[in-house]
Amino acid sequence: MIFKGGFLAACSLLFFQLSTAKPMIVAHRGASFDAPENTLPAFKLAWKQKADAIEGDFLLTKDNQIVCIHDKTTKRFCQQDLIVAETILKDLKALDVGSWKSKKYAQTQIPTIGEVFATIPKGKKIFVEVKCGPEIIPPLISEIKMSDLEPDQIILICFKAEVIREFKQKMPEFKAFWLSSFEKENFWKPSLKTVLSTLKNCNADGLDSQHTIPAEFSNAVLEAGFEWHAWTVNDVGTAKRLAKRGIYSITTDRPKLIGLGLGKKPSCGI
Repeated sequence: MIFKGGFLAACSLLFFQLSTAKPMIVAHRGASFDAPENTLPAFKLAWKQKADAIEGDFLLTKDNQIVCIHDKTTKRFCQQDLIVAETILKDLKALDVGSWKSKKYAQTQIPTIGEVFATIPKGKKIFVEVKCGPEIIPPLISEIKMSDLEPDQIILICFKAEVIREFKQKMPEFKAFWLSSFEKENFWKPSLKTVLSTLKNCNADGLDSQHTIPAEFSNAVLEAGFEWHAWTVNDVGTAKRLAKRGIYSITTDRPKLIGLGLGKKPSCGI
């Protein structure tokens, strides 16, 4: 009986710690509300705004370099409409992808993944969203090995389960989350059954989803032993509701606002 009571007490303490833990604040494409998304100014500002992690989108160039950009073309950010996969790094670096946001960001370049890695302070993390297929895995592994980052600082996220599966096969010590958007007509798609089977089959460590999924889904993911993360949350009320549901991280364009709203104390040394 003494052992049973001690065990129950330990479980209650663990549950209390998990239920009251504050989720990580992940800066979506950097502090993208204030600075041009997926650029070094946005990532550096995210650290100043006390983000726990940054999230960036990555694609391969024609010369097999990994660059940080969301779209497959450059049209949204500048006058030149170049296809990233058909353009060499040198030509992409010649583009100004900051002026669209503000004159003070004029001549901001598309960064390489190595340049983004170099901004990450000790103890902070990056969510690397792969926007292409498994062909990026070999050069990504090379970049990871060349960086000074620890395995727990790099998390891969992708909508393609095959990318998650291949990365986990080759780099099992790193976490990887399957990304999924959801739609609801008469019922939610993908179904909860599909979500859980996909996570298991690709050896993912968790689900990174829209924040609008029902509690039934997030609870089932957590109860199955996976982590649950969500995007993109820019209001404090929603962030507080998600924190009560046991979410591991909240991705936001406004890391300072959401961090302060959740009562996270400013960190030191940055």
